[in-house]
Parts: sequence; C-alpha cells; structure tokens
Amino acid sequence: MRKNSGLIGPHSVLVVALYALLLALRFSAEAQQQVKKIRRIGYLSAYDKASEAGRAAGVRLALRQLGYIEGQNIAIEYRYAEGKRDRYPDFAAELVRLKVEIIVVAGGFIPIQAVKNATKTIPIVMSGGGGDPVKLGLVESLARPGGNVTGITTLVADLGGKRLELLKESVPTLVRVAVLYDPGVPIARQVKNDLPVEARALGLTIRLWEIRVAEDFEKVFAALNKERPDGLYATPSLAIAANGNRIVDFALKKRLPSTYGERDAVDAGGLMYYGADLTDSYRRIARYVDRILKGAKPGDLPIEQPAKFELVINLKTAKQIGLPIPPNVLARADRVIK
Repeated sequence: MRKNSGLIGPHSVLVVALYALLLALRFSAEAQQQVKKIRRIGYLSAYDKASEAGRAAGVRLALRQLGYIEGQNIAIEYRYAEGKRDRYPDFAAELVRLKVEIIVVAGGFIPIQAVKNATKTIPIVMSGGGGDPVKLGLVESLARPGGNVTGITTLVADLGGKRLELLKESVPTLVRVAVLYDPGVPIARQVKNDLPVEARALGLTIRLWEIRVAEDFEKVFAALNKERPDGLYATPSLAIAANGNRIVDFALKKRLPSTYGERDAVDAGGLMYYGADLTDSYRRIARYVDRILKGAKPGDLPIEQPAKFELVINLKTAKQIGLPIPPNVLARADRVIK
C-alpha cells in the first residue's frame, strides 16, 4: 500500500480552486442582493425641516410597520424648500438625478407640479394636494389617476365655509372677518368666489387681504389695525403657513378670534383649526409607497380623500383673549390644548 505523501495533486488543487471561486461568486451575488434591497425614496417638503419633522416621522413609523426600515432596506433623500417656491424645480431635478424609485411630496399643488414637470416616469405620491387634483390637472380621475401621480388629497379648499361656521359658533357676536389668502395658489379662485357666498349664508361679512410675500404682512396688519375686524381666518398656503407665528402673535395682541387652514398655527397659539387629520393622512402615504415598491403602477392606485377630520381648539388662547368657548363647541373638539 502507498503511503499518503501529504501532497495535494493537480486535480485536488483544481477542485479547491473551483470551490473557492464558487464561494466567492456566491458571496458576491449575496452582497449584490443586499445592495439591491436598499430602495431609494425621495421626500420633497415645501416646509422647513422643523415643521416637517413630526409628519416625516409619522411616514417613517408607518413604513417601519410595513417592514421598511431607514438605513437597512430603504434610504430616504430629504429636501426641504422652506416655503421658497424657486427651490422646487431644482430639488425635483436633483431627486430625479439621484434615481430615486418614488418621490413623496408634502405641501400642496405647486411642489407636486414641479416634480411632475421633472419626471413623467418616477412615481409621485402626494401627501395632500389641497385642491381637487382633477380640476388642477394633476390626474385624470380620483379613481384611476393615470400617469405617475397618486396619493392623498386633503381638500383644504373645500373647508373654508366650515371653518367660518365653527368660528361663528365659538363667537356668536362675530360679524366681520378678515381673510388672509395668497392669490398665487390654485385654491385662490375658490377662496375669492365661494367663500363670500358661504360667509353671507352665515350672516358674516368678509374682506379678503392678499398675501404674496412676507413683506405684505406688515401692510396688512397696519390696515387691520384701522379696520378692527371681529375675527381672522388665515387660509392654507405656503406663504401664510411660513409666517404662521407672525399671524398668531398679531391675533393674540389684538385679541382676535382666529381660525386657520394649517394645524401648526394652532399648536403655536392660534385659536382654532378644522381640517384633515394630517397624522392619519401621512400614515396612509406609507401604504402607497409599499404598493409601488412591490410593483403597482401609481396611475392604477386611486387617490384617497381624508378619512378623518379634526377640530382642534386652543383653550389657553381662548382664555388669553377673553373668549369663553361654548360647551357645545368644546364637546365636538377632537383635541383641546390647555
């Protein structure tokens, strides 16, 4: 019998080499699969980072519940326009260059349109388009949007009459209301045409004040000092939302009952907000992201309207301006800030 010399023959060397190669290829393939599992999502907000923080966190939490964890299997590219419209096209183009798979847009029609102008192929999920997306030309229909835009519409333009009604119920002596609005946003026509009619039905007289840029506020505030209205309604727009604290401070100083189209203003000291429950709406965005990442086409995903509306009353502010909120109004509030 021949003794084993301890040497590996040529055939054995070849087998070992092939085995090592197969292992290397396997590890390489697995590594590539790991890389492919990272899905890139763009997130364009019309607001600043601080204002958007809570809403963005809600989206991340809802995505996590669906199995998408930032830094593990998804990467989110955030861009904050800070209320500056000229940033939308650049940020939209930048997200397209980054080849994200989906772009979530927060902040109304104008940033959504900017992203839509930048890409006809990347799915766009809106977290609240404000006005009717069909009338605004974003989609073909709510049931079947077509194209690359889908998501949630918050119907902010349709709620002006309801906000005035709730303000009137809270302030029975209310007659004259100053309405701040941005004539450059798509819902402006609805504010100008429909709101005066709705106000008259409530026995109210409104006066519209244009807010285009931040510098307009001082002129409007000076005029309101002379006009001395009974109440104030700040309609939803980015220009107005970006200056929400200034409006709240003015209303408090003048002891004006105020209602808002943006929830953040009431958290900052405004009296009242009525509108879509944004926390709920943002959570629902995650479902769109999930379905699109799994292969659904945005044009086939129906656009959802708000499932929940909320009335938020700042009771601390009411006391500060000497306004007793009627019990029947307080009883209907979804949240009372004390």
